[in-house]
Order: sequence, then C-alpha cells, then structure tokens
Amino acid sequence: MARPLDLDAVQAFVLVADLCSFTRAAEVLDTTQSAVSLKLKRLEERLGRRLLERTPRRVRLSSEGSDFLGLARDLLNLHERALSGSAGTRQSLRIGISDQSAGTDLPTLLAKVGAYDRSLRIEVRIGASHGLLHAYDSGELDTVIVCRDHARPDGERLFVEPYEWYALPEWEQPPGEPLRIASLASPCVVRALALKTLDEAGVAWSEVFVGGGLSAVSAAVSAGLAVAPLTRRMCPARAIEVSGKFGLPSLPPVEIALYSREAHPRMREAVRVLATTLRATASSAA
Repeated sequence: MARPLDLDAVQAFVLVADLCSFTRAAEVLDTTQSAVSLKLKRLEERLGRRLLERTPRRVRLSSEGSDFLGLARDLLNLHERALSGSAGTRQSLRIGISDQSAGTDLPTLLAKVGAYDRSLRIEVRIGASHGLLHAYDSGELDTVIVCRDHARPDGERLFVEPYEWYALPEWEQPPGEPLRIASLASPCVVRALALKTLDEAGVAWSEVFVGGGLSAVSAAVSAGLAVAPLTRRMCPARAIEVSGKFGLPSLPPVEIALYSREAHPRMREAVRVLATTLRATASSAA
C-alpha cells in the first residue's frame, strides 16, 4: 500500500503556488522559508516529479505542478470537510477592509483567499476604518484591515504606506484661493492627517469634493476638480505627485494594521493569505 501524502507539505505547495514565494508561504504558516523548502522537496520526492521551477527571482509551477495543483486543492478541501463532519456547511470568513488599505487590489486579494480555500463563504465589507473597527469590536466582523489610528495602537502592523498629494498634470490651483481638496468623508484617518498637516503648515484649504469611497475621490482627481491625499497604488492613471509644484507639506505615512480573532486554523491561514498578499502588492507598488 502506498504511503499517504503529507498534508502539511501539500498545503505548503498550494501556498507557494498561490503566493509565488517561499517567503510569503512561510509567513502564512508561521514557519521559516527553509522549513517550507524542505516540505516541498520531500513532497516532490514522494511524488517523483518536479512541481516547482525555482530561480533567484521567482518561483513558478512546472507543467507537472500545474497538473497537481487542482488535485492538491481538492485533497485539502476534502480533508477539511472530513474534519468538520459536514459536506454542506461552509465556514464564514467575515472581513472588513478599509478603502485605503485595499486600494485597487481587492480583486487580487479575494482571488488569492478564494483559491486557497474554496470551502469558505467570504463576506467582505468595505468602509471607513473607524466604522470597521467598531463592527469588529461589536462582533459583526471577525477580521479587519484598516488604517491605524494612534488612539487605537493595538493590532498587528502589516506595513507603512507613504501618502502624497496627487492631481492631474494640467491641474492648476486658482491664485488667491484656498487649496482645493478632494477627500473621503469624515471620520477618516487619512483625511484627518492631511488636514492637520495643512493647518500646521499654515496652508489654507477648502474641501470641494467629499467622496463616500476611494473610487469617488479618484474620479474627482481624474475630473480635475482638486488635489487629494493618495498613495501611488491608489492614484488614477494620469495623476502625478504635485507637492513640489504647489509647495505642499509632506504627509505623514499611514500604518495599515490587522485585527483578527479567528481561532480556526484554516480560517487563520486564510487571513494570513489575505494579509501577506496585501503586504506584497503594497510593497511592489512602492
């Protein structure tokens, strides 16, 4: 009788395949890169085939790895269903992500989580950081990724993101008028920091556009209505950084933090996949 596959090694393979990185897979599994590499080596030896092509800069599936990936996902999902004792019940992952945290990367984030565990029922709420933290504290959400407010220093810092002033290349500030600003509706951590920075620098300002979401603020910038405090990965395609052009003060960076109470191992792993993918996309856009 053939020896069964090591499920931990299969799980490590799926994570490396999804995240295209041994390092990120190790983050999700809370282990070391060398431990993940050893698991993959033993899995390849057990199967008698090469699953991954490794180069100094990237990791990609071999043709045999591509063939095995779907089977690996099925194996992990069947194992999870066997443990839960139910074939029809789906565990719900209730996530809140602030507009500024997700940026334009939400489809990528959800694709990674959904691919990793197809048994999950994913509920996502997009909103302001303050509101999402309140929903987390009241038990409406199990995990939130938000802009950290200094009044709430708990949570796990995922990364720090620089903010700058963006506008269209042809946009001009009318002489003698307060700085025309587009921002998210209050309460908003980024809005509060931006306005405080302007006040401390003695720059007069006027909110000419208030958006209920990041897409609305980006649309206002694209329409040439105002400047806005944004990050490189959030700004519209044609927008440029204009701090030097208009003598605007530098904005402080914003911390993106994770708050989670997930206890189930697979749910925690799904949250780590989400957090690791977000950290990677933010780093690549910097």
